[in-house]
This record gives sequence, C-alpha cells and structure tokens, in this order.
Amino acid sequence: MTVETHQINNSTIAEVLSEGIIINNSEDGLDLLGNIYFQGFDKVILQEENITPDFFDLKNGMAGEILQKFSNYRVRLAIIGDFSKYTGKSVNDFIYESNKGRQINFVNSQSEALKVLSD
Repeated sequence: MTVETHQINNSTIAEVLSEGIIINNSEDGLDLLGNIYFQGFDKVILQEENITPDFFDLKNGMAGEILQKFSNYRVRLAIIGDFSKYTGKSVNDFIYESNKGRQINFVNSQSEALKVLSD
C-alpha cells in the first residue's frame, strides 16, 4: 500500500493505492483511517477494488461502522469505482444519499474524486 499526495487549491488529499484488498473488515477500515489521520490527511481517495465486496452488503453493518468513523473524525472520503454492478435498492439508495452530501462520495474517476474533495 502506498499513499499518493495531491495538492489542489488549499486541499491536501491522500490517494491510497494498492494491488489488492486493503479493507477486508471493519478493523482494517479503522486502521486505515487512523494511519491516514495520523499522517495529517483529512481527505482520502480509495479504489472500490481495494475494499471487500462485503462492504457493499449493507446488512452486515461494515460500511456503516467504517463510514461513521470517517465522519466522526471529519475525514472526507471518495471511493472510485463502477457501482452499477450493485443492483440492490438499499445500496443504491445509500450511494445516492451519500453523494448528496460532502462527507462520503462514490465517484467514477480520479478526476471526479479530486474535484469533489477539493471544494
């Protein structure tokens, strides 16, 4: 896992890059948050492919637990991916509602992630 830093306007954004899954469970998500927060970042970009598919099964509570911690620490998060494969109403509603706010966003590209986090 590496962290690439992006400077846009007055924003410093951490983009977490990895070849494999780095968030397999809630503890991994909280460890990542702590690591990023300790390094002084308050805006983070993650790739969907680096998150276990279980994250998008809202019944298990993993997404809620991880994203609540990001909100509590006021760390904004953009997750890049193709979310069209998630066909469940609850996950689509969750993505839609998240994207209405500024704290957690689900986007299609790095440029979109940088844009949403830099304002």
